[in-house]
Amino acid sequence: MGVYRKRLGELLIEKGIITQEQLKNALAMQKSTGKKLGEILISQNLISEAKMAEVLQEQLGIPFVDLNKVALDPKLTEYVPFILAKRHSLIPIKLEDGKLYIAMEDPLDFAAIDDVKRVSRMDVVPVISFGEAIKNAVHRLYSMEYAERAVQDYTKEVKLEQLAQEVQNSPLDDDVSNAPVVRLVNSIIQQAVNMEASDIHVEPLDNETRIRFRIDGMLQKILTIPKYVHPALVTRIKIMGNMDIAERRLPQDGRVDMRISERDIDVRISTMPTIHGEKVVLRILDQTNFLLPREKLGFTEENLEKFDQLLKNPHGIILVTGPTGSGKSTTLYAMLNELNDESVNIITIEDPVEYRMEGINQIQVNPKAGLTFATGLRSIVRQDPDIIMVGEIRDSETAEIAIRSAITGHLVLSTLHTNDAVSAISRLMDMGIEPYLISASLVGVISQRLLRKVCNNCRVPHEIEPHQLAALGLNSLSGVTLYKGEGCSACNYTGYKGRIPVHEILVVSKAHRQLITQKASIDEIRDLSIKMGMSTLKDECIKLMLKGLTTVDEVIRVSYSQDG
Repeated sequence: MGVYRKRLGELLIEKGIITQEQLKNALAMQKSTGKKLGEILISQNLISEAKMAEVLQEQLGIPFVDLNKVALDPKLTEYVPFILAKRHSLIPIKLEDGKLYIAMEDPLDFAAIDDVKRVSRMDVVPVISFGEAIKNAVHRLYSMEYAERAVQDYTKEVKLEQLAQEVQNSPLDDDVSNAPVVRLVNSIIQQAVNMEASDIHVEPLDNETRIRFRIDGMLQKILTIPKYVHPALVTRIKIMGNMDIAERRLPQDGRVDMRISERDIDVRISTMPTIHGEKVVLRILDQTNFLLPREKLGFTEENLEKFDQLLKNPHGIILVTGPTGSGKSTTLYAMLNELNDESVNIITIEDPVEYRMEGINQIQVNPKAGLTFATGLRSIVRQDPDIIMVGEIRDSETAEIAIRSAITGHLVLSTLHTNDAVSAISRLMDMGIEPYLISASLVGVISQRLLRKVCNNCRVPHEIEPHQLAALGLNSLSGVTLYKGEGCSACNYTGYKGRIPVHEILVVSKAHRQLITQKASIDEIRDLSIKMGMSTLKDECIKLMLKGLTTVDEVIRVSYSQDG
């Protein structure tokens, strides 16, 4: 290994990519960290991954493989078990002409190659890939394999008539239980967490059960399982959520806390009877990454200044608007985090409490016990609060109490479902709130969306069509390169990977208050806001498109939802 590393360093110096001093520093770091030389140089931005791959290919005469563009095959796990893949940082990628191709971080690790030969009983052909890419691919491949094997095990081992007894007797400690149905549920949740899904849909159809994940805001089919497995699956999920396994005719809600891949996961469970059986939706809340500092919320520099300006108000109401799944809760919690201090009394009423915050009094809505947003809010104002957070303004009663609380010296934070910032004003009016009360209490509105990012691994230049230009209200985009994703394994062949928040912030001024009191139209209020420097959601989306971060189609999708 020492000779191999030295030759790599010399080759990089020869090509003028790094200096002798840079190599010396990298080798010293390698000694203290145990990391690969190439990995260190890439992390120091001294060489790109693509350039390193090119040099390694030249040095070793072994091809480099981009694992993000490889369709992984769960059947290959028969030849390379998970423990071997993890131990040696390698992954099987194809079987061709009786030879097993494996991607390795170090293709000269002959001990690892011998291990694979011995276990697989195949001729092995090593190719090069990077450590992080291999780690991610191992996660993906063995999650897929585990889920498929769990379905097969279940269909082999469990008879339908044994279902109720087996599931009922399954231990609740999922980490040690090895019953097939428990493995199946665990593997589905594990895969959803690995793929950064926000929701899991377990849907009974006519002849099968379909498992779909919501990833980056869109549903994607992941797995189908035999229909007769469905009752066991639902019963197991109900047991995890402390729900009534005998009740199949009415909707139910439950929750369970889990520890998956070093992350604390809160799973909210909802069941709904359909003509084909009970449908289950599991919402995954990652407690580890939920609370973000203000600078990580994705605000532009101008919008971050407006955000800070809004939080300096000692009283009034600040609304966060947008559709379900647009990140409103994340923004609300970030606001609470900024305001949280021993000198103030902060009380929240939420449905559900998504994140437990130290130093804040959080109340869970409980309609069965008569605790609604409105009744809870009435009690909160008698608790000497400085700051009140209402999870959502759902009705006129809650709206009126929140508005009056804002007028009487409290800072109130809440959410509304509206298409843009200015529409929050008309929504409050529709709820029966008098314009003079809105004018006196509203200090600002943050409207937001989550825009899908084009996948960096498979993005290619893309020409905008005339009808797309027209849809965006643009004349031409000459000299600008736009991108779209072709689809690869890294993005599950969608062309998108990850999401970017976009915001529209309305800071209510004296001129706004006059227009609201005069019952001016929403168009007039919007025109004034733009004149005073508000950048619209559509404008923010177009900026991201021009930077190559998202696609034309995604901007049109979000723009139409805003206009609608």
